[in-house]
Amino acid sequence: MSLKRILLTALLLGSSAVHGAENFVVEDIRIEGLQRVALGAALLEMPVRVGDDVSSKDVSDIIKSLYRSGNYEDVKVLRDGNVLVVRVTERPTIASVSFSGNKAIEEEQLQQNLNSSGVQVGEALDRTALSTIEKGLEDFYYSVGKYNASVQAVVTPLPRNRADLKFVFSEGVSAKIQQINFIGNTVYTDSELLSRFNLNVNVPWWNFMADDKYQKQVLAGDLEALKSYYLDQGYLKFKVDSSQVAISPDKKGVYITLFLDEGEQYKVEDVEVRGELIGKREEFEGMNPFEKGDVYSGGAVTGMEESIKRVLGESGYAYPNVRTIPEFDDENNTVSLVVNVEAGNRIYVRDIRFVGNNTTKDEVLRREMRQMEGSWLNSRNLETGKTRLNRLGFFETVDVQTVRVPGTADQVDVVYSVKEANSGSVNFGVGYGTESGISFQVGLQQDNFLGTGNRVGINAMMNDYQQNVSLEYRDPYWNLDGVSLGGKIFYNKFEASEAGIVDYTNESYGGSLTWGFPFDELNFFEVGLGYTHNSLSNLDPYVQIEQFLQSQGDNYDPINNTLDTDDFDVSLTWTRNNLNRGIFPTSGNHQRLTGKMTVPGSDAQYFKVQYDARQYFPLNQKQSFALLLRGRLGYGNGYGKTDGNDNLFPFYENFYAGGFTTLRGFGSNSAGPKAVYNDPTGCSGNGGGNNPCYSATDESAGGNATMLGSIELIVPTPFAGDSFRNQIRTSVFFDIASVWDTEFTDVAIDENLPGSKYYYDYSDPFAFRASVGAALQWMSPMGPLVFSLATPVEIYEGDDKEVFTFTIGRTF
Repeated sequence: MSLKRILLTALLLGSSAVHGAENFVVEDIRIEGLQRVALGAALLEMPVRVGDDVSSKDVSDIIKSLYRSGNYEDVKVLRDGNVLVVRVTERPTIASVSFSGNKAIEEEQLQQNLNSSGVQVGEALDRTALSTIEKGLEDFYYSVGKYNASVQAVVTPLPRNRADLKFVFSEGVSAKIQQINFIGNTVYTDSELLSRFNLNVNVPWWNFMADDKYQKQVLAGDLEALKSYYLDQGYLKFKVDSSQVAISPDKKGVYITLFLDEGEQYKVEDVEVRGELIGKREEFEGMNPFEKGDVYSGGAVTGMEESIKRVLGESGYAYPNVRTIPEFDDENNTVSLVVNVEAGNRIYVRDIRFVGNNTTKDEVLRREMRQMEGSWLNSRNLETGKTRLNRLGFFETVDVQTVRVPGTADQVDVVYSVKEANSGSVNFGVGYGTESGISFQVGLQQDNFLGTGNRVGINAMMNDYQQNVSLEYRDPYWNLDGVSLGGKIFYNKFEASEAGIVDYTNESYGGSLTWGFPFDELNFFEVGLGYTHNSLSNLDPYVQIEQFLQSQGDNYDPINNTLDTDDFDVSLTWTRNNLNRGIFPTSGNHQRLTGKMTVPGSDAQYFKVQYDARQYFPLNQKQSFALLLRGRLGYGNGYGKTDGNDNLFPFYENFYAGGFTTLRGFGSNSAGPKAVYNDPTGCSGNGGGNNPCYSATDESAGGNATMLGSIELIVPTPFAGDSFRNQIRTSVFFDIASVWDTEFTDVAIDENLPGSKYYYDYSDPFAFRASVGAALQWMSPMGPLVFSLATPVEIYEGDDKEVFTFTIGRTF
């Protein structure tokens, strides 16, 4: 069909235009080239209807409207008599999006970026947007020093006006910093300034914190650090006039030149605090870190401002503005500081809400709060509440925020957002050692029973050497003052020989009650009363326990080698918990001192004291690296006399070392003093008759004193993203331990007997063992799982190695 007249052809993406057409009244509209877009939708996108008088301006508006819809690559408007003809070429539909060659950017990040730009499967393909996306991705690579990088969008046409879209990346290598030059510095040398930079030249292999690859963002951070350094030294007018980054011809090297204006060093003339001081002028003035004539320090000024804000925040002024204004005296190079305080409105708390506690009841969280509803907002109380929730061990993360109440200027709601962790565990442990083989233990404990915050534990442990059943319960808020009440009953059968300990069998049962009393936010005391019945059989009287058995009088049956004791004890425990969170802490410390003593009249009169401490030191700002120091000191002994005999420490209360909780890399209980026997008939020398003849064994006897220590470097888990940071922990460690017997008297061992190699002075506290290894801890749905690989570096004859351990239900 021939067209009588061309009104206008728009030249956009290959179209042409003819001007000067006359107006006409549209009798019909015909749209040609539609495939995906419905005719009705196309007509709605046009600003012209049948019966309208159309001019050249209207034609231009038609073209603009159709392009604006994003559905068309080309639009032509023509006239056939009084019929308006619109010819369109639709944009192809994106059938698939793929990526190739991208290593520095994850596909998920790329897809999110494309989605925000409207480039996704099922949408029309806008080729102009592709150019913008290519340019943006290349700019990202340039910002991290990859100047050889290129990104190309490849469009492959498909039938039915569809297209496959593929982004092909050529990332290249990051340009290395060849040189950093400073121009204008006279106060500090280039090397002094470079020591403040994260970006460096010729980075040694051991300095893993430095970087010799150019990154724009890192350079910006280094320049801020440089400015802060000069401000801390009194150079208030220091500035970086300009920075030049030159790229080598092969785009693999970067030369950075910084032009500095150091200015003069200023000293503080005086400091004045003014503004809304809420009656705390003296307190604020006491925060002044300067004396007259001191060199100005930007860090000190910031510290003073933060201290003032902290006091205001604790007094209800949640949004203060504290600004320090310098007034310069350039002739004398002095500065007067005016600290202007704008306290703003005092803010009150309308409501405290909790989000994310699907299992834990609100009252369990609310009783940890130190901020009260209806009172003014106290920033310290808010943080204390957050810390106390973290220490419960029920939550992976705890966040707090204040939300202004609409329509008011002085009220906020406090919202604590928590992510619940698995506060219960199935205590199932598996260990393997070259001597001990495989061992198992099972149990069930719920630290947040039915969301009440109460602890309920039912444990049944059965393995080669132990059968144990126990039931425990603890209510941390027995009354409103925070006094706790707990109790435990148990039955235990222990086969010592199967545990690597000198032979005896102990069937014991008993119970205890404990009351806990909070002293302050960090310190907690517990008082306990307990009863234990011990029935020991199959006793193998060796040198270290002979005197104890003799002191037991009628309780000991030497013919059947049995011992029965009934002991009543009192205990006192002090706990100080300053950890930043209950699960996988990274800073703070936890200390626990426990003392137990049987009451006079018990069959075994003794005392036992143990002190445990953990200290975490964060090594970087994100606390992904941290150092853990652990230590333990323990000592026990008898007290008083019974029937003229000194009461001695019972051997079944001895300390041992070896195993997951004490000394990794060693078999359970295997590291420490061994049993010594007096057997004159077995001597190869002059023994016989009443002459003592001592022989040693590799059976662990333990001791009444112990000292343990550990250094553990916590590092980010390889290949684990930030989302798993609160669930997985990786570390390398060095363990050291010593167990000794303060009452042991050195004896002469028959060196001709095979057991002589196991003997040393068992009263020596410096007979230590040590190991190194790595551990992985995971907060799994069934409870914490711990895997460790360790090898001894200091080991004695008779100690068992245990290279690999796997334990469920307990972490450090």
